[in-house]
Amino acid sequence: MTAPMTGPKTEPATEPATEPETEPKIRGRGESAPGLAEELRISIARLSRRLRTLRRPAGGASGADGPAPLTLTQFAALAAIERHGSMTPRELADHEKVQPPSMTRVIAFLEERGLVARSPHPTDGRQVVLNATEAGSELLADERRRKEAWLARRLTELTDDEREILRRAAPIIDKLSRS
Repeated sequence: MTAPMTGPKTEPATEPATEPETEPKIRGRGESAPGLAEELRISIARLSRRLRTLRRPAGGASGADGPAPLTLTQFAALAAIERHGSMTPRELADHEKVQPPSMTRVIAFLEERGLVARSPHPTDGRQVVLNATEAGSELLADERRRKEAWLARRLTELTDDEREILRRAAPIIDKLSRS
């Protein structure tokens, strides 16, 4: 039988009356900033995924509604060109945070489908600028209408107070998305 080991006696640590806050709190909420960040990330990802499901699968066969829809990368590039007006291929690649060779393939596909057109750069003859064509703008408008109609239907299922909270949160979420 072995005797229990004993070492120098230490006093138990005393805890302060209140623990110091290690995570910043969100004003008006009892949750930590990381907790809210997790909730927002999950909710926004689910909503984004749900909105993406409203599109026909990319790469499918052309049907009665026309050719298959664009991939998310192609759609984002087309939307950026339409939103920002004339852009050089390099500006578009930088904006979309992709390498120029990848963007070259995206632009070629969009141009082949008649969704973007190249024109000479107004001040630099070595470059071209990209613009959305009428067909490209119509495709974007149709996609936006479909998603906004679905979201509008879902919003009618909420209370007036819930819709007001979302109305006030929308610019804040937009601000976060731009940082």
